[in-house]
Amino acid sequence: MHAKQWRQGLLIGFLVLVAFWLVSLIWGLSGKAQIAVSQAHEAQAQYQALEDRKAALQATLDSLGTERGQEAAIRTAFGVARPGEEVIVVVPPTTTAPTTSPSWWQEVLNWF
Repeated sequence: MHAKQWRQGLLIGFLVLVAFWLVSLIWGLSGKAQIAVSQAHEAQAQYQALEDRKAALQATLDSLGTERGQEAAIRTAFGVARPGEEVIVVVPPTTTAPTTSPSWWQEVLNWF
């Protein structure tokens, strides 16, 4: 009987080791799956950013395909104007502080 118990203990030990090995493999695969999912989300975000950039560039190309768009690009890039046009500079109004003098009772209070 003693040999039978020893074989059962050896078998149980072997099965426990195999179970731990399988759990570690599953744990490693789940970690790799999480990394793959996060990289897929990052790639999707990069793809969407590139698609947005492509749409913006296409809109710029479409604009430059017209005479008005070309003129606007030249005016912006080189600061040129047509003959007879003038530059208008808009200056914000200056804010002035009130110039009222303090009343006599405020001067008395400031004196103390």
